[in-house]
Amino acid sequence: MSVPTDEELRVLAHRLGERLRQGRDHLVTAESCTGGWIAKCVTDIAGSSDWFDCGLAAYSYEAKQALLGVRPQTLETHGAVSRETVIEMVSGALVSSGASVAVAVTGIAGPGGGSADKPVGTVWIGWKRRGGYARAEVFQFSGDRDAVRRQTVATALDGLERL
Repeated sequence: MSVPTDEELRVLAHRLGERLRQGRDHLVTAESCTGGWIAKCVTDIAGSSDWFDCGLAAYSYEAKQALLGVRPQTLETHGAVSRETVIEMVSGALVSSGASVAVAVTGIAGPGGGSADKPVGTVWIGWKRRGGYARAEVFQFSGDRDAVRRQTVATALDGLERL
């Protein structure tokens, strides 16, 4: 995936907003490695109050537990960057909000923090519709911190549109 520009992110957010508005859906975001960038992209769109409920930036283990209901055992056993954690994040975001659609992201944007098992650029993204099952995918993005985060935002927005 090429690194998306600000304009490409704006187009993705605008297209998503149209889909959410048509479906009368509302979005909640639960973000770790992107620090609220997905929420920023969608609220850059005029009229987003019609379809955006709230965004939660939960970076620490404590915030993931308190704001999103991620279980301490999940973090201890699997770590913050895992399928199990992102599923609990996306599910918790729906519980904590009035939204009907959620996205959650957790990953290692770099430049440090990577390991042999989870190198820099490893990102888990989860999507869920209220009453449905969570879908989670792992991605290996390349580039510097900004590039990893931009690719994460674009992939999250694209996945929401397909949801």
